[in-house]
Amino acid sequence: MPLRRGPLARSPIVSWTLRVGTAAALGVDAAVHWQNAPAYDAVTATISQGDLFRVEAALAVAAGLLVLVRQRTSSWVAALAVAAGALVAVLLCRYVDLGAIGPLPDMYENTWQVPGKLLSAYAEAAAVVLAALGLLTHRGAAPPHQAAGSQAARAAARSGPRLPTR
Repeated sequence: MPLRRGPLARSPIVSWTLRVGTAAALGVDAAVHWQNAPAYDAVTATISQGDLFRVEAALAVAAGLLVLVRQRTSSWVAALAVAAGALVAVLLCRYVDLGAIGPLPDMYENTWQVPGKLLSAYAEAAAVVLAALGLLTHRGAAPPHQAAGSQAARAAARSGPRLPTR
C-alpha cells in the first residue's frame, strides 16, 4: 500500500527545486574533483587518486543529469549513492589513515586546506540531503492517470461481477 504524501510531495515546484538543487550540488562536486585531479595523479597504487577523482566527477555529472532528465526513483537512488559515497570518502580520508587498500592508493590527507576540498564536502552533504528528500517525496512509478485507473478497477472488483440487465 503506497504511503500517503502531503501536497508538497505533489508540487512540481518542490520537485524541480529538489532536482535542480541536487544536480547543482553534484555539479559543484564534479567541478572540484575534475579541477583537482591532475594534482593527485602522482598518488598511485594500481590506480591513481587523480583517476579516482575523474571517475567521481563523471559519476557526479551523470547522476546530476539523470535526476534532471529522468524523474524516477532510480535516478534519486543514483544521486544519493554518488553523493553519499563521495562524502563518506572525503570524511574517511580526512580523519582515518587506512593506507593503501588493494588497487587504491593511500589517500589520507588530514587537512581541509586543499583548494575546493571543503566546498566539495559541503556540496556532497547538500546533495545527500536534497537527494534523500527527493527520494522521500517522489510520487512513485505509477503516473496519475494509471493510479486513477487502478482505483476504478479496485472499486469495480469490490462491487462484484456485473450481471447484464434486460
